[in-house]
Amino acid sequence: MKDQPILSDERTVAVENASYRLGYIVMTFGLLLIVVFRGFFYQESNWDLMALVILGSLVTTVYQAVNRTLPRQWFYLGIIMAVIAAAVASAVAFFLR
Repeated sequence: MKDQPILSDERTVAVENASYRLGYIVMTFGLLLIVVFRGFFYQESNWDLMALVILGSLVTTVYQAVNRTLPRQWFYLGIIMAVIAAAVASAVAFFLR
């Protein structure tokens, strides 16, 4: 038997993953708010920041898909969300022209 303490267990890993999730949410929505703020008040194009949000989401989605941790309906839900986002973007573009 070893008398060394256990450095991490399942609970530690779960808490760490939950903290990474919260950090990711704060960072992503913070970037989105910066993009919206700069777009409305400074009329700046912030595609570099928007690309960070999209790329970060894409990396996590691809990683989860490769490791088969996504629910079965994730592809169909993604398509539905893309269609809804396109419809909202079209409506905003129509009313802002």
